[in-house]
Amino acid sequence: MSQITAIVTGATGSIGKAIAMKLAMNRNYKVILVCRNEKKAQNTVEEIQSVSGNPFIDYELVDLSNYSSIKALFKRWNQPLDILINNAAETPRQRQETPERLEKQFATNILGYLRLSKGFQDILMESSPSRIINVASYWAGDLDINDLQFTQRRYHNNTAYRQSKQANRMLTIALAERYKQLGITVNTCHPGDVNSALSNSLGFGGHQSPEQGAATPVWLATDPIGNSTTGKYFENKKITPCIFGRNIQAIEELYSLCETYC
Repeated sequence: MSQITAIVTGATGSIGKAIAMKLAMNRNYKVILVCRNEKKAQNTVEEIQSVSGNPFIDYELVDLSNYSSIKALFKRWNQPLDILINNAAETPRQRQETPERLEKQFATNILGYLRLSKGFQDILMESSPSRIINVASYWAGDLDINDLQFTQRRYHNNTAYRQSKQANRMLTIALAERYKQLGITVNTCHPGDVNSALSNSLGFGGHQSPEQGAATPVWLATDPIGNSTTGKYFENKKITPCIFGRNIQAIEELYSLCETYC
């Protein structure tokens, strides 16, 4: 079999590292960790190589809240890409803005997914059949199309996080429709309730291990269903009805708005 190249964003976090580790256990996979902190990235690469015995593990330093950093990744990318797992997210307790003057969760959790998916479109198409997996959540809701960046509402990191996960699920449907003729599937999932820095920032714990949290994203990345199904939301390796997928007009409105930043 030819080598399969996969990107995992947020790969030094609890779920991201578990996803990368599970993929790396198959030495046919080359796994690229997209991270912000170089020391953490180096340590995670060394750990995954040591545990899996897979030497084909590497990292790219990218700030997913910063479009310039993302575009720099595109410029230096010189290899195929078969699987893109958008997993990175952050939940600052206070409203923060990026150098682009964008609210941080909007920039990272929503635009980060969309910018990578659109920027890698041609490379994914060349590698088709290929897959995009958007790690979202069942903890989704509160989206306000007229106030995506909390300039009118009082910012709360939990509300902003829920909004971003709703947006991930909606934009998955929009992308799936656009990419279905290109040989690229796009699906989204709830990973599981894992005790992580992110969940702690939101005021929650978690009763599942990182490995349990990684199970559904990895399954979508490796199982045949990930190539035969697109535009669906999954929980516990099962297609689950998504209430945010019913309003196509709202989905297209959100996509058109977010695309202006890409």
